[in-house]
Amino acid sequence: MTNITPFLWFEHSAEDAMEFYVSLFDDAKVLSVHRAGDDGPVFSVSFSIGSQSFTAINGGPHYTLTPATSWMITCDSQEEIDRLWLALGEGGEPMQCGWITDRFGVTWQIVPSVLFEYLSSSEPGVGSRVQEAMLKMTKFEISGLEAAARE
Repeated sequence: MTNITPFLWFEHSAEDAMEFYVSLFDDAKVLSVHRAGDDGPVFSVSFSIGSQSFTAINGGPHYTLTPATSWMITCDSQEEIDRLWLALGEGGEPMQCGWITDRFGVTWQIVPSVLFEYLSSSEPGVGSRVQEAMLKMTKFEISGLEAAARE
């Protein structure tokens, strides 16, 4: 079995980012915190969200995160979309089509699970109407996608 662990480089906020992400999801947990020496600053952290593990380091200003890599969260309800959008958007930057970059520089896609059903619908016109509606949204609104699917 192959395990792939995303590795994130932060300038100095790896532990704060980890604590924030772990607070957002019921199935998330801190796995480890490694310090540079016994009493030194945090060097790296490991955490999991569901079955996915992540590692992050405080590596300095040499590299920055970009939206070229993002984390997609598939949500079953508008309430879940709204909660995550509000939390991740605090100090962050919203973008088109459910994308949002949080205050730590990580980009997320907060997507309703029904979107994929609509986009792959075999019913004529549903996919294109939903895609058109989607492209006009910043935060996804399930009711707007449903209305486009029914038109």
